[in-house]
Amino acid sequence: MILRALIVDDEYPAREELRYHLKEYDNIKIVGEAGRVSEAMELIDALHYDVVFLDVNMPSESGIDLGKKLLERENPPCIIYVTAYEEYAIEAIDVNAVGYVLKPIDEDKLKRAIEKVTRLLERKDSTETLPSKTEEQPARELKPVVPINSGVSGKISAFENDKTVLIDTDEIYYAYVDTNYVFIKKFHSKLITKYTLSRLEEKLSGENFMRISRSHLVNVGKIREISPFFNGRCTITLSDKEGTKLQVSRRQSSELKKLFDI
Repeated sequence: MILRALIVDDEYPAREELRYHLKEYDNIKIVGEAGRVSEAMELIDALHYDVVFLDVNMPSESGIDLGKKLLERENPPCIIYVTAYEEYAIEAIDVNAVGYVLKPIDEDKLKRAIEKVTRLLERKDSTETLPSKTEEQPARELKPVVPINSGVSGKISAFENDKTVLIDTDEIYYAYVDTNYVFIKKFHSKLITKYTLSRLEEKLSGENFMRISRSHLVNVGKIREISPFFNGRCTITLSDKEGTKLQVSRRQSSELKKLFDI
């Protein structure tokens, strides 16, 4: 059984060390990392994780705070705390943590915690109700409405609550890179996508999108204001709910001014 894992720790060296230890486990697939609770929640909202390896002491909100939030969910991931603070063990039990591993990482405790998660999830899978014969539907061969791999014009796939959703490109205000993930921002929400920003730029070529910096791709039709910044650069204000302001690189500021005849 492959466990989809998320690592949450505000210290990069600590995440790197944990990744090193987890490489020893063939059934662990690290599919996300976060340095703050808010970042972790964004990833958990977008994708389903089987297990979260979680530090306790972090800025703004603690790992215990995140554990409480996950406890309120219908199908939360298992939690294994990996921390230097032994005094939070009781609070970890209160949020149903499966394991509590102290730093420097104790290999035996880490192994036991992972084995416990595996047993819990295997037992859960074995109790899933299988569809009855009366519920089974005969298999049908479906013909694609578009050629395979051709893509669908005007649509981009993204992840929301562990589901793949298709977004109309004109709903996108901008896309940006944050902690090695690319997010798509709509009017009042954001989703995670599988694409790199460069690949997303390619897929949106021919649409009203401009790469304004290394980390941002913007729908120019959603720009509300363009303000001078300094040294030939400008700042744009978008028409999304937050009125997001973004800085444009010097080169792209020139292109943007040409586009709008400024």
